[in-house]
Amino acid sequence: MKLVVGVSGGSGIPYALRTLQALQAAGVETHLIVSSGAKRVISAEAAGPTLADLNALATHLHDDRDLAAGVASGSFRTSGMLVIPCSAGTLAKIAHGFADSLLCRAAHVTLKERRPLVLVVREDPLPRPALSNMLAAHDAGATVMTASPGFYHAPRSVEELLHFVTARVLDQFGLDVPGFRRWGEPEPTPAQPESIQPEPA
Repeated sequence: MKLVVGVSGGSGIPYALRTLQALQAAGVETHLIVSSGAKRVISAEAAGPTLADLNALATHLHDDRDLAAGVASGSFRTSGMLVIPCSAGTLAKIAHGFADSLLCRAAHVTLKERRPLVLVVREDPLPRPALSNMLAAHDAGATVMTASPGFYHAPRSVEELLHFVTARVLDQFGLDVPGFRRWGEPEPTPAQPESIQPEPA
């Protein structure tokens, strides 16, 4: 499997890190695009993952300004794309086909080729324009999710909340995340989500 992973400027970079960790563990080839807005958020979320942490987990890295990259073309075959977190601005651009960056162009290509596109929105409260854009993105063929973990699995840590969202996102691509407890299933043992903290150099 080959997936494009976009990280835009919404708060919630740990969601991106957790997803990349799970994709790497599953042996999925990843093409990572980090927007300029995401880089600013990474700097602001000082206690969270760094850009280097994200880059280290990706198979391939792409500059968001490089509209000539392979992932900008429909002839570049992938299994789909996810944007996590997806900012309100990125959502609006994708919903209305405004492809002024590689991330948005890759999303546009994913829609036009009828491949799965998952947008994980991390913003509250949602004003009417964002709600309208979510509906427009849905109607264009995207799956719109919110970074809202469930609690039926009795989470005991932030890592377990991140694990829940990661598992639900990757469900959209038919990928299983070890240790994920589904509704009605007994608690898994002993698999636990990995820490989001990078290992010391």
